[in-house]
Amino acid sequence: MNATEPRRRWWPRSVRARAALAAASAAAVILVGIGWWLHHDVYRQSTQIAEDQAKEQLWSLCDKLQQGVIPDSISTVPYEVVATGRRTAVAYGGGMDDFAPGTHHVMPAPPKALRAELITTVRLPANPDYDPHDKSSVAGGTNQVITANIPADVLGDDKAAALGVTADANLRVYVVVLPHTAEAITETTDLLLLRAGLVSLVLIAAAYFAVRIALRPVEAIRVLTASVTASDPRERVTVPATGHEITALATTINSTLQRLDDAAAQQRRFVADAAHELRSPLTTLLASLEVALAYPERTDWPAAATTAARQTRRLQALAEDLLLLARLDTRTLIAGPETVDLTALASRLTEQYPLTERPLTLTCDSTAPAHARGNPDEYERLLRNLIDNAARHAAHRIQITIRNQDAWVVLTVHDDGPGVPTEDAERIFERFVRLDDARSRDHGGTGLGLAIARDLAHRHRGTLTLTPRPLGACFQLRLPRASTPAEE
Repeated sequence: MNATEPRRRWWPRSVRARAALAAASAAAVILVGIGWWLHHDVYRQSTQIAEDQAKEQLWSLCDKLQQGVIPDSISTVPYEVVATGRRTAVAYGGGMDDFAPGTHHVMPAPPKALRAELITTVRLPANPDYDPHDKSSVAGGTNQVITANIPADVLGDDKAAALGVTADANLRVYVVVLPHTAEAITETTDLLLLRAGLVSLVLIAAAYFAVRIALRPVEAIRVLTASVTASDPRERVTVPATGHEITALATTINSTLQRLDDAAAQQRRFVADAAHELRSPLTTLLASLEVALAYPERTDWPAAATTAARQTRRLQALAEDLLLLARLDTRTLIAGPETVDLTALASRLTEQYPLTERPLTLTCDSTAPAHARGNPDEYERLLRNLIDNAARHAAHRIQITIRNQDAWVVLTVHDDGPGVPTEDAERIFERFVRLDDARSRDHGGTGLGLAIARDLAHRHRGTLTLTPRPLGACFQLRLPRASTPAEE
């Protein structure tokens, strides 16, 4: 057992479940990150607003004190003013009266050596009625305060008297920074983020059902594809009318199934045709041998051996053609590509081709060397098949023409035979197709020559077609022209 199987057991196998789980996990991570950042940013900005509000109150109090005016006790921000040489506070407000009776002042008295404005924390005493759950109360907690000093030399005798302090007294103003406002805003924001996050996760969880509905055509495609068998390859999947990727998938699968069906049908037809072609010479060979064995004294053994040799050669040629077609179908390379002079190859075949059965004239017309990249043996097989086909149908003459036309080498094989009907111009390149079915099979070939020739042409990035001519059949071979060895 694979060591990773126990862990994979906990992982959902369904694509829709994986998609929903991945989306929910990614959304949760993103929402937690955004919530953490917003929490700290809102708290920081709220605290900054509270500090700014406290500073604004501080400077307002300092202005009134410097004018000899005691500030009003009604204030939105808690404050207290203390002075040296005085037991009670000069002024206070904004909730600073929530302390035990008899408290002289809550904030520390100013030192003799005054320092500049500073922000510090002060532990405030609790009153008997202090409620620790009351966030609006400053009693009994540790709060941040902002202070400002008013030296004695700033106040004159009249202003000091109006404030109830001695002329040499130093004043310190304390303003409490209220934390509950920032905390309340942050808690409200956190609650809203939590609700939004839960709603988002619920909506993302609904992606499971959305993906499930979206993948129903895929499941249908899978079921129909699984039902396709070799005995019934005609099954096709239903193409959705939505026009999205699943439609393209269904279309592609149907095209693939159609190509497989066509290939299977072609293979079955090829096997049947090959069996039929093999049966004919085998039947002739077996019949001649059985007759010779049944009547040995009346058998012309040289003639019987000649017949057997002729049928054996036919079987050998058919087997070689089938083997070559199998190689061409699998795109198996026989040898590395070379530069081949088609003019020299055609001239050599013209000189060596046997024309003993009936008088034919075979000529080759070329003005210059014609080089193409490919395998010499395959090119020779291609040209020989074209010449063999022309020799079977020509009346008196076969003409081979080779020309260089721009980036192509054009080779034609023209005979003066009966020609090919226009409607059969493409069918003659199919395997085991013979138009002259009435002729003797011993001299008519196997019906594979032109099919092999076209496959070899395509293998070398060329084309082989039947061009219309007034007399006879003309096969045109076009191949990419290669540079000569001297040019390379």
